[in-house]
Amino acid sequence: MEICAMSVQFPASDLGHIPTCFDRGSSPTTSFFVSCSRPGKSRQETENPKSEFSNRMFIMGMGFVGKFFACDLTNQGWAVSGSCTSLVNKKKLKDMGFDVSLFNAKEPELCKAMLDILSLFLYFAFRPEVLDILNKHTHLVVSIPPIVGIGDPMLQQEELLKSRLMDGNLKWLSYLSSTSVYGNCGGMWVDEDYPVSPTDEKAKSRLAAEEGWLKLGHDLGISTQIFRLGGIYGPGRSAVDTIIKQKPLSEIQRMRASRHYTSRVHVADICQALRASIYKPSPGKIYNIVDDDPAPRTEVFSFAWDLVNQKWPGHLKQTNSLYGTESFSVEESSRGEKQVSNARIKKELGVRLHHPNYKSGLKSIIDPMDNPFLQSHTRS
Repeated sequence: MEICAMSVQFPASDLGHIPTCFDRGSSPTTSFFVSCSRPGKSRQETENPKSEFSNRMFIMGMGFVGKFFACDLTNQGWAVSGSCTSLVNKKKLKDMGFDVSLFNAKEPELCKAMLDILSLFLYFAFRPEVLDILNKHTHLVVSIPPIVGIGDPMLQQEELLKSRLMDGNLKWLSYLSSTSVYGNCGGMWVDEDYPVSPTDEKAKSRLAAEEGWLKLGHDLGISTQIFRLGGIYGPGRSAVDTIIKQKPLSEIQRMRASRHYTSRVHVADICQALRASIYKPSPGKIYNIVDDDPAPRTEVFSFAWDLVNQKWPGHLKQTNSLYGTESFSVEESSRGEKQVSNARIKKELGVRLHHPNYKSGLKSIIDPMDNPFLQSHTRS
């Protein structure tokens, strides 16, 4: 068993919905510890070699969602490993107890050495170790974004993937996509059957990746699902955290905040939807993972500001008006407008959202937090 500190905060009021490998330490809010069994060395596998390939998850892209899901599954007896993009992240994940492979299509040194797309294809063709590792797992989550102008890096070698995985142990595959593939729907409610019409190159690349993974899964004869995620938030990555940092919003944040509707989802609900799909596989199915309230970001930021100011009055230098509607450009307000339905995950997967709206999610994040302004003053 490996134990290490992790620099994010997890809500005490919602511990039943956060993976239990995130255990609270001596401090009630600021010292959380991760304890996860190292993949491939579980007691079950040691005592029973035949279980080597039972319940083994590989997460391609162990970022924010991937780490939460990895710990969630580990505490349920799964062996979990995955990939990340840097040696720094690899060490952090190793300290958490995970075997991790490096896989970074955007590596600067790699990009400098490659003068054309063909070179990139050849690079992945000669990185068979990642495919060999995948072949030993029963389940796969793909959480790496496609590269504009190139596409999904793994799918560039589709035939190689197919030949390596054809006789392997893989039986369930999911690709984490985005609700951006629907494009601008004029504020209408959209479900998974609504015609997709991506408007920017990133969204178009997402849609192409969806189609590519569905085709690969079909050819391999394994259950393949697509999950279209709304804006992801959770402990350490939320409007509350943005308010506490007291930094001006980036241009991208300001553009997004000008929309009338924004679909979002707490990371805990992403994890439970993925788990539900594992036990209720539906080949070729597409699922939206969002909450019930596609509220505008201005409303969310305003609520987050009030939460922070009420809990620690007098510490915020910025006023609430910084996050109000008057601070955002109206000309971008129609970009990507849509209200995304989550009816399918409720009906078909039996999902009951832990956080059906942003108020529930943000409260669960801030409630257990120590005073970050006091901590900042102490450090300085």
